[in-house]
Amino acid sequence: MIGVFLGSLLGTMALGMPIAFALLFSGVALMFYLDIFDSQIIAQNLINGADNFPLMAIPFFLLAGELMNAGGLSQRIVSMAMAFVGHIRGGLGYVAIIASVLFASLSGSAVADTAALGAILIPMMVKSGYDVNRSSGLIAAGGIIAPIIPPSIGFIIFGVTSGVSITKLFMAGIVPGLLLAVGLTITWAIVARRDKVQVQPRKSVKEMLQAVKQGFWALLLPVIIIGGLRGGIFTPTEAAVVAAVYALVVGLCIYREIKIKDLYEVLIRAARMTSVVMFLVAAALVSSWLITVANLPAEVIGLLEPFMDNPLLILLMINLLIILIGTAMDMTPTILIMTPVLMPVIQQAGIDPVYFGVLFILNNAIGLLTPPVGTVLNVVCGVSKISMEDIMKGVWPFLLVEVIVLILLILFPSLVLVPLEWFT
Repeated sequence: MIGVFLGSLLGTMALGMPIAFALLFSGVALMFYLDIFDSQIIAQNLINGADNFPLMAIPFFLLAGELMNAGGLSQRIVSMAMAFVGHIRGGLGYVAIIASVLFASLSGSAVADTAALGAILIPMMVKSGYDVNRSSGLIAAGGIIAPIIPPSIGFIIFGVTSGVSITKLFMAGIVPGLLLAVGLTITWAIVARRDKVQVQPRKSVKEMLQAVKQGFWALLLPVIIIGGLRGGIFTPTEAAVVAAVYALVVGLCIYREIKIKDLYEVLIRAARMTSVVMFLVAAALVSSWLITVANLPAEVIGLLEPFMDNPLLILLMINLLIILIGTAMDMTPTILIMTPVLMPVIQQAGIDPVYFGVLFILNNAIGLLTPPVGTVLNVVCGVSKISMEDIMKGVWPFLLVEVIVLILLILFPSLVLVPLEWFT
């Protein structure tokens, strides 16, 4: 059964079939193997896959991200970070890291955040004398903080698929996301010494205060989202609606950089991204249902039975597997395919599901930086107009430190579980 499922899935992907259709095909292949083929089951599971209230958060957070970029919130975040650290040697790199964290707390999409930040900062960094490969690598590495710091689309998909509390996942991701930022800061401080760069002029206190004033409304949004979730004022889905409406009001009425005529294009871009994600989710539910019917999780548990008494070893094996899968598959399909298989293993081994969710999403986020798929790498290559080979030269120190953070979280679960208790 495992051979039929993986063979049909990987075979169709190797032929160039879109992943959503490959998932449907692998589900159909498994149905024929089990002799239970029924087109009504496929249609019903497709509809049920998208008919889920928590998944409503995805289109609204994607819309919020588009509204923030169009409404000037993104630019003001960069300007504010520039006012405080732009004058330090390597300052634009520190601006990129700070902006990555702030962007991550606004939209939760690695691709959208990386594209927006790269378009703003990479030309500035190249003009100031920074190595284009290293600068692009830093932007890419900073972009994957977005799936870790709330609001995270990856956590939403994992929470819906696994039944784990999305709010707890959000809260558990805060410290790991900040650890990634600290790791990138230390690494940048080491590697940026090689560049002979133009240092930005130091801003006066008045200019710093002016930058904070202009960026105030952008900074208020993550406070509203996290505060509302922490206080139980709204659910993650409602938080997404709040974020979208807030970004629309700020862009239209306060910064006034969005015109009514611009909304059509903004909505179209958000709808296109939403349709891709939601069709993947719907197609994956067909495979998930069949994985359950075929009792594949029990087969996997049987294979891992000798290691069940050692949760650390189980985690290391699973994370090594996810790293390998991440080189060939994007984040969303990996979550949708692997979660139904791995969650019974995690529960059997007595591992906290929220803790595992953080490790799982972080590992998948790292996969966005590994070729040949490397979605974030491809986005940055397009923005900076460099080859995949060149960006790999620049990204590897940052990729290495993010893997080190993942290993630290595996070895020291308290880095996730203790902060989770603080925030909840």
